[in-house]
Amino acid sequence: MKPQKIGVVITTYNSPLWLKNVLFGYEVQTHKKFTVLIADDGSGQPTRDVIEFFKTRNTLKIEHLWHDDKGFQKCQILNKTIAQTDCDYLIFTDGDCIPEPNFIALHEDLAEPGYFLSGGYVKLTTPVSTNINEENIANGKIFERSWLINHGQPNSHKLWKLIKNKTIKSLLNAITPTKATWNGMNSSTWTEAIKACNGFNEDMQYGGLDRELGERLYNYGLKSKQVRYSIACLHLDHPRAYDNPETWKKNYAIRNEVKRTGRYWNENGIVKK
Repeated sequence: MKPQKIGVVITTYNSPLWLKNVLFGYEVQTHKKFTVLIADDGSGQPTRDVIEFFKTRNTLKIEHLWHDDKGFQKCQILNKTIAQTDCDYLIFTDGDCIPEPNFIALHEDLAEPGYFLSGGYVKLTTPVSTNINEENIANGKIFERSWLINHGQPNSHKLWKLIKNKTIKSLLNAITPTKATWNGMNSSTWTEAIKACNGFNEDMQYGGLDRELGERLYNYGLKSKQVRYSIACLHLDHPRAYDNPETWKKNYAIRNEVKRTGRYWNENGIVKK
């Protein structure tokens, strides 16, 4: 069974320049049949302007879901997005992650009942991030190792995710010690499975909220498929205002409870008590 209708859930908050480059990346996807679901955690008018700009270009099917800015409410807007969509398969990513041209095609091709996909990313430096524009997204230059290195990206093993050889990619997926976890910037699964776990835990703020969903998907019975070298995106550099130790401590406690009890249902998710 393959997905019938794919949705790409892109979270964003007041980062219109990054979002614009990300949407340029979705305009040039090799696979065209998908819906862009923008989960907007309260952004202002500049973000609306970017979304309207792409709607007028008429190259992407875009649905914009927004709520008032009341601080970090990423889980809430994600749940609202999941609840309203009619897509049977959802790819989750962020508004600072530019997809490879075959990003959608690979997620569709590797999708499998009973699994979620755990994709990879390359975290860019600030100089590289600021040098990216519509032209070098459209011509694919930003996914060439030589281009990235010439613009300030360190030449490290992390760039192996951009290797073109499929056999080498499969080998790297098989031998990597990294676990195939649910990663918010590049993971996908069936909408039905996410709803069966009641979506994201709205008790959680920044720090591990995506991993917690993955742990509950495991408890529900899904397996994970390691594709971090098969499907990649480029993560643009930026500060994280919501990153603090207290939030991480609270979120770790929630995740530990999920592991201890083996539960998959989340009491504060799409469906409320």
